Amino acid sequence: MPFQLTRSRNIFMLAALTVVAIAGTFAYSTVASGDSDRGRSQNYEVSITNITKSQILSPAVVATHSDQFTPLFTLGSPASAELAGVAEDAMVQPLIDALNADPTVSKVELLTGVNGPILPGETATITIKSTGNSREISLAAMLVTTNDAFIALNGEVLPGHSGMDFYSPAYDAGTEVNNEMCAYIPGPPCGNGGVRDTAGAEGYVYVSNGIQGTGDLDPAVFNWNNPVAKIMVKRVNDE
Repeated sequence: MPFQLTRSRNIFMLAALTVVAIAGTFAYSTVASGDSDRGRSQNYEVSITNITKSQILSPAVVATHSDQFTPLFTLGSPASAELAGVAEDAMVQPLIDALNADPTVSKVELLTGVNGPILPGETATITIKSTGNSREISLAAMLVTTNDAFIALNGEVLPGHSGMDFYSPAYDAGTEVNNEMCAYIPGPPCGNGGVRDTAGAEGYVYVSNGIQGTGDLDPAVFNWNNPVAKIMVKRVNDE
């Protein structure tokens, strides 16, 4: 029988996702390699609104960087191991570490919701700095009731004070087969992080085709129509 998400499971959702969710998400460092950069520093407010009905977004890894930064991903090409960790299990630390070690990156932050994950209809906000010649922004977060779907900004130019709204579709990392079986899905109602099924994985990043009802997940509850996240970025002050 497909799993249904009902109001009576709301408390379970939060508890399961905070405990299982995304194990390892909250042990992170945001000390960025670009702190020694010389030049003007600017602050940017970044907000993510979850515009799905029932998918929960993991905390998002956010980075400001120069235009020499290697993109988080390229559609049609294999995902990095760090991005796969986010897309499959919301494991953010490897991606944070890789970004902090990148000399083209200015700052790295973790954007969280009130209880960690970003729930449907919730807006989560952080402020992040950009220093030196870093004038672009990237981010990634998992749709947690999926095998390996994620949202992203991928090297967008940082806007001025008027700000800019971006809308992210759901991407698929292509690193795990979309069996939709609870045994391989970290988010509620499943709670099984750290388990992968790679046999038959696509092997490249593409725009996700959503929940098809081939396993334990009911598409009437967990599917979506793109886009899945509204991302607002604006400059708030200069230093």
